[in-house]
Amino acid sequence: MKIDERHLVQLAAVVKTGGATEGAALLGLSQPAVSRTLSMLEARIGEPLFVKGRRPLQPTPLGRALADHGQTMLSASRKASDVVESFRVGRSGVVRVGGTPFFMDALIAGMVAEFQNLHPDVRIDQTYGYFPDLRAALNADQIDLAICPIDILDEGSGLEFQQILPGRNVIACRVTHPLLLKRRPQPAHLLDFPWVAPPPGSPLLTDLRSMLLSFGATEVKIRYSGGSLMSVVHYMKAADALTIMPHSVVFALRNEKSITALPVPIPHPERALGLLKRSDAPRTPAVDHFARHIRTGFDNLKHLIKRHEQSVVWGS
Repeated sequence: MKIDERHLVQLAAVVKTGGATEGAALLGLSQPAVSRTLSMLEARIGEPLFVKGRRPLQPTPLGRALADHGQTMLSASRKASDVVESFRVGRSGVVRVGGTPFFMDALIAGMVAEFQNLHPDVRIDQTYGYFPDLRAALNADQIDLAICPIDILDEGSGLEFQQILPGRNVIACRVTHPLLLKRRPQPAHLLDFPWVAPPPGSPLLTDLRSMLLSFGATEVKIRYSGGSLMSVVHYMKAADALTIMPHSVVFALRNEKSITALPVPIPHPERALGLLKRSDAPRTPAVDHFARHIRTGFDNLKHLIKRHEQSVVWGS
């Protein structure tokens, strides 16, 4: 015997509220429609669903058993409605974000935590990568959003880029580095010390090579390479090595009081950090909220980073 699930839901509402009028109001239906449904259900199964003459309505054992099934369906329906509404307003969902390792570790991870304090039901799935890998992941619908530095987008790429921070590199070292004792360290002084190379594939690696060539270097003493941000920081805390880093990353590490920037002007690439997404990507409220949170976070940081650059990097 097949029973219409909607009939069980209406039965559950009547049992829960104790009357057809109340049950109808709970479901947004009319009382006559609910009463007809219960009569049809009783006729179909050939058994009474309520004890006659009892007010409020008292279900029979069979009526109670069927109402329990209807209540399960009613609860599932309401949960599904809540999921739809929560998704529609961006309170739930999954945000798949990829980004360059140093930026993600130093700046974005904290912003993710702040975002989830406001949106605890949104899950963040994070991956690492550089621009070519992130572009491929976006086009393959493996991530919703990329946070990375880029130079320029090719026309017709199908991608949208929103700048959140201008590109700016500095030479990073530990706070007790000997070069910081010099009144005005010169580029030639930097070549006397070993270097930490950024991870392979990083734009910073290209920047490092270009910078050292501009200093007249013919040979570079690379002592350590391929490390994560934290491994590089821990290495540099115990060595007089130098490396190239985005200024925003050094700024993010300022409270640790272990890594700082040398006040030495260096060439900067025409590159900016920003949010990258597919132009034709379907709108997902949780992704929109997360992207807005990241933009707001960097808007709040820009003047602090600029002030840090002026006071710490250039000593003005």
